[in-house]
Parts: sequence; C-alpha cells; structure tokens
Amino acid sequence: MVGRAIQDHPGAAGHEIVAPTSADLNLMGRAAVIAFVANETPDLIIHAAGRVGGIQANMAHKAGFLTDNLDMGVNIVKAAQAAGVPQLINLGSSCMYPHDAPNPLREESLGRGQLEPTNEGYGLAKLSVARLCAFVSEENPELAYKTLMPCNLYGLHDKFDPKVSHLVPAIIRKVHEAKENSAETVEIWGDGTARREFMFSGDLADGIWSAAERFEDLPDFMNIGLGHDHSVNDYYAEAARVIGWEGAFTHDLSKPTGMKQKLVSVARQEAFGWSPKTSLTDGIALTYAHFKEHHA
Repeated sequence: MVGRAIQDHPGAAGHEIVAPTSADLNLMGRAAVIAFVANETPDLIIHAAGRVGGIQANMAHKAGFLTDNLDMGVNIVKAAQAAGVPQLINLGSSCMYPHDAPNPLREESLGRGQLEPTNEGYGLAKLSVARLCAFVSEENPELAYKTLMPCNLYGLHDKFDPKVSHLVPAIIRKVHEAKENSAETVEIWGDGTARREFMFSGDLADGIWSAAERFEDLPDFMNIGLGHDHSVNDYYAEAARVIGWEGAFTHDLSKPTGMKQKLVSVARQEAFGWSPKTSLTDGIALTYAHFKEHHA
C-alpha cells in the first residue's frame, strides 16, 4: 500500500525509481539485498517494506512479525551502509512507543517503556531498526539514515482480508458486506471507545516526498500523522455513512481492543512544515471505491 502510494504520487515523476517486488528480491536474504543495493547504487533508499496486520494477525504470529520485520530492516540498512548510500528514510510505526507513554506520543518517549502486548513483536522490530539507523549515522557522518513514524494508515491497495487487515479496511469490508446482505447489525470488537489516528496513505506519500526533497531539514526521528484521532465507533459510523448502510452496531466486549489511545505528537512535523490534506470522509470514499473495483 505505502510503496504504491509513493510511486503513484506526483513527486515520483522527477526521480528514477527502483522498486523490486518480493518476487524480485527477498529482503530477508542479506547477501541478495547487499548485492542488489551495491549494483543499483541509489542516492536514497525509502524502506517501506514490512509484514503488517491488525490485532488478530499480530497476536497470532508475534515471532514472525518480530523476525521478518527485523530481518528486512537490518538487511536493508546494512546493505545501504556497505554500499555507502548517503540517505535513507526508514518507515517506523507508532507501535514503537511504550503502551503507557502519555498521549500525544512524543519522539522523546521512544525506548522508555514496555510496548503494547498486542503488537509487541512488530513494535520491537521497528524500534530496533530505527535505533540501527541512528547508530549507523552516528558512526558514519557521511551517512544520514532517518526514521519517519507514521500513525495508523489506510488507503488504496490496502489489505481487506479480515485475517490480516487493519481497522479501517476491515470496517469497510464489514459494512459493505452488511449492505450487500441487507444485514441489520454489524459487530464491533470491544466497546468501541478506543481512539485511533488513521491517515490516508496518499498523505503519507506526500509527506515522504517532502522529506526526500528537504532531507537536510528532516529530524532524525519524526512522527508523521494527523494530530487528532477518532473513536472506533466513529470510524464505523463514518464508513456506514459513506457506504450508505443504515443498520445498527453491536459490541463484543470479550474481544481485545488494544491501547485506549494512540495519538502521535505532530510538533516536529509542524516545525518541519508539512501537514496531511485528506479528510476522513474523502479518504474512506477513495478507499471504498478502490475496494469495490478490486476486491468486492
């Protein structure tokens, strides 16, 4: 999703982009990654790859989410270092923050507490790769490897399979199917009061290209997000309005809800001079149109 958004953004037009698929290059094979980067000699690497999923997938495959994401990140950073690639943008995650860190989540809180258990493996991997980027830059002044930490994301080319999908695409699919089947109710995990910050993937791509164009001004660690959030119930209600389903919602209080709130601080982002543009209504509408065309 993120890689496609980066390539589809107008900012990509001024660059020669090399974007190998997983079939072209297995990022978990270090020798292959080192050879690939050495052959391409890029000016900038944007590390947008990862094994991702929602609460259900993260809880079921903690070890895999840890080792797969750690291997990918370490291999890319070490390959960049070996080839002398001068600039690297590493995409982290708000899952890197301690589960009890005060909201909004500030970059200074990284590494200062226990991670959220429901996505601990993923968070540990992302945090480790971010620290590796910082260590490489400290040891090699000619190399600048920086980390952007997006809030939760949704958008075109998202995953809509309930087994692996995040909140917003899962909601879109559930509400769409309720409308198609004339269902009277849709179930929400938990009480729906947990608050989440979801940004449209096209906005993240815009932020990444801004970071690439003004790389020298970019902090070593920077959140990238909306600066405001909505409850889970709000996301369901907005999706229902956009999709045109008029049923009722029920709540399964036996299911996990994760952290009560996960809102990133955008103070550094504002100082950098960038902000997202897509409203929740427009983002859901664009994503739903894509879902209907490719997945429904």
